[in-house]
Amino acid sequence: QVSLVESGGGSVQAGGSLTLSCSTSVDISSISCVGWFRQSAGKEREGVAAIAPGIDISHYVDSVKGRFTFYLDNAKKTMYLQMNSLKPEDTAMYYCAAADLFRSQNSCGRFDLGSRVSWGQGTQVTVST
Repeated sequence: QVSLVESGGGSVQAGGSLTLSCSTSVDISSISCVGWFRQSAGKEREGVAAIAPGIDISHYVDSVKGRFTFYLDNAKKTMYLQMNSLKPEDTAMYYCAAADLFRSQNSCGRFDLGSRVSWGQGTQVTVST
């Protein structure tokens, strides 16, 4: 399992920006799929962004395309979610995740990290009007 520690959440007004960070205990390039997920009150957890590090192509849920950017810093063993033009509907607990077993690029692009997943502790993002 991978140890993941998140930071960077907070409260911001609509239109503002936040950057979430997730430090990992292993070389990110050794992981087949990493991602960011979010869960808001009364809703199921949803995939927000994912990358297969070996291929380095980012995938995003439609609602954040053009506003969020997911990128990796392998030297720092850290992944980031840059969030711009935030909307109240982006309010949620955000989790970073890493697949513990191999996932194909297709699975990663569908935010399918498989049956064994390492999760961060979560960081709250609140966007007010």
